[in-house]
Amino acid sequence: MDLSRRRLFGYSGATLAAGAAAGAGLLSVAQAHEGQAKDDGAVPFFGAHQAGISTPVQDRLHFAAFDVVSGDRDRLIGMLREWTAAAAAMTRGRPYGSAAGGLPESPPDDTGEAFGLPPARLTLTVGFGPAFFEKDGKDRFGLRAKRPAALIDLPHFPGDNLDPDRSGGDICVQACADDPQVAVHAIRNLSRIGFGVVAMRWSQLGFGKTSSTTPGRQTPRNMFGFKDGTRNIAGDDDRALDQHVWAAGKDGTAWMAGGSYAVARRIRMHIETWDRTSLKEQQDTFGRTKGEGNAYGAKREHDPVPLDRLPADSHVRLAHPDGNAGVRILRRGYSFADGSDGLGRLDAGLFFIAYQRDPRAQFVPLQNKLAASDHMNEYVQHVGSGIWACPPGVRGGGYWGETLFA
Repeated sequence: MDLSRRRLFGYSGATLAAGAAAGAGLLSVAQAHEGQAKDDGAVPFFGAHQAGISTPVQDRLHFAAFDVVSGDRDRLIGMLREWTAAAAAMTRGRPYGSAAGGLPESPPDDTGEAFGLPPARLTLTVGFGPAFFEKDGKDRFGLRAKRPAALIDLPHFPGDNLDPDRSGGDICVQACADDPQVAVHAIRNLSRIGFGVVAMRWSQLGFGKTSSTTPGRQTPRNMFGFKDGTRNIAGDDDRALDQHVWAAGKDGTAWMAGGSYAVARRIRMHIETWDRTSLKEQQDTFGRTKGEGNAYGAKREHDPVPLDRLPADSHVRLAHPDGNAGVRILRRGYSFADGSDGLGRLDAGLFFIAYQRDPRAQFVPLQNKLAASDHMNEYVQHVGSGIWACPPGVRGGGYWGETLFA
């Protein structure tokens, strides 16, 4: 039975085995190209770590959170296998199955809007949230004992005004690319493949990357017009990545070795208030100049930061690693602008994404400190939140989450 006919009849007990076999078959085809010269603009999908974490940050984002709506463990694994096969194809700029062929009576295997477009450095990164392991006291998939201690339920931070419809999710998928249509196409196709097993809970489009993992590149600016994240971890700094980003077996969760923990926060910026604030107030809020981006007391952006020269409640002083016992996170944030809120104000801000080895020792203490004292809180509010355990990369004939389900 080909993919088109299988989708015509849907996921059923009779077709589950065929679905897993088809996914494995496509994965084998994709892996046959592993080691060959990369397609133009293609980021390798297979490897020890998932792409999209330390990868040089692309220009566009489509981030989606899904809830698992099926209690069938085998169907879930079958979907993850097929997702992996589709991701391996799409990140090389290829359609998943046939975009225009197949049986006329069934939907095409691929939605087709990226047909003919280059890969645009597409990366797809998957993570599993706390409710994936236990929800409402139920161990839905026999994974309760495998929940990492580091995958905590994030605490309520001062000033949080979280929308439950924009928070949480059993599975997250981060699609980053240099072409927004390529990123949206990827999420759209994974959502179609997962129909009946998962349902999209919420999603967020992002543009204008606000951080960089590439040394020497100019630090991007956020919607306030400031450079932020100057001390971000570089994607080729293996020592820093091992120390601050990649989970290790000795951390206590063997299946997460080579993975990382993602925290996402939708941060609404009060754009109109900020735009009417004096330049001095804006610069004092960050602790750096708006033009060059140098910290107070420094001449250039990347000069050492003299923390004692910065206002005590400035963002840079409170967040800088030198003021937090060397604690660092890898940032991959994006700006967003989702129209207006009906009151003439832009619904815009920062979709903050951070990867780390242990949120208990990294994001949580940093955010507690910022939430308590950061002058920036006058101009922003956190309205969405989530945390996920992102497993290691895919190797051999594997699939996303194989180390967890093994």
